[in-house]
Amino acid sequence: MLNRIILIGRLTRDPELRYTPNGVAVTTFTLAVDRPFTNQQGEREADFINIVTWRGLAETCANYLKKGRLTAVEGRLQIRNYENNEGRRVYVTEVVADNVRFLESPREGMRSGMGTGGQNETRFDDDPFANDAEPIDISEDDLPF
Repeated sequence: MLNRIILIGRLTRDPELRYTPNGVAVTTFTLAVDRPFTNQQGEREADFINIVTWRGLAETCANYLKKGRLTAVEGRLQIRNYENNEGRRVYVTEVVADNVRFLESPREGMRSGMGTGGQNETRFDDDPFANDAEPIDISEDDLPF
């Protein structure tokens, strides 16, 4: 049996981080994923898919993902149900992610300021992927082929 989903889309809001009574981190967010076709008016429509992450991945997502950021999610589809306050059965469909990739660096995280040595420096507020789109300075002598 196989239950595997890969999605690429943009966050519709900042992730919401909570902790279970046992102290396990859980983050939820919604990913807007474009459909591969246009409607009769020529506009693209999107599906809004609920994503759940757990433990360390949940804390990483809460710290680095923001509304509008392009993100890839890999995980499994989960359908659960519960009884609400009115006694009605509610069904929830969500993706439980086990891998999340940040596909673009946040420009709002960059700040210029004065370093301790008196020179200008650029800080990236704890974002390890801030320079992902930057070109790499490498000479042809360093290439193995």
